[in-house]
Amino acid sequence: MSIKEMIKDHPQVGSDYNEQLGEAVKHAMYCAAICNSCADACNAEEGDMSECIRKCLDCSDICQAVSRVAARRTHGNTVVIKSLLEACIIACKVCAEECAKHDNPHCNRCERMCRECMEDCTKALQGMVETATA
Repeated sequence: MSIKEMIKDHPQVGSDYNEQLGEAVKHAMYCAAICNSCADACNAEEGDMSECIRKCLDCSDICQAVSRVAARRTHGNTVVIKSLLEACIIACKVCAEECAKHDNPHCNRCERMCRECMEDCTKALQGMVETATA
């Protein structure tokens, strides 16, 4: 099952499917899960990982919001989607920078996922702005 296919199948999407936004939704779903898992793994690490846990959980929640709101296509609500994409870009950047400070496999994986999600959200946001101004 693919979230991108689900969005394409929406009766109000049709030929107006935004590939970049679909990709951002997909990676935001993955990023939410990976950041949540990283926070849990940080909790099991020796030493104070509280800042990393906080940033991972914040990123997870924001990514989850993007994946849920941007996947709903009835009546668009592009103003809110754009705002969430902007917030997601910031949250992913902050989380990736924090995870980069730690030398463990879960933080390395989380950093990579956050950077990928950040890139996809940036592309989706730019695509939405280009469409709005065209």
